[in-house]
Amino acid sequence: MWILMLEAGTALFLLVFIVWWTMFAGRKPERPPTTKNNDTPDA
Repeated sequence: MWILMLEAGTALFLLVFIVWWTMFAGRKPERPPTTKNNDTPDA
């Protein structure tokens, strides 16, 4: 019986880990680009 519980716990851990990995792996921090001097155009 303990082998079934161990297997179920491992499967649950893998499921949660895969979902967490796919949710946060490709995200980049969304910050607007900042410039030091906004008065002069970039040339």
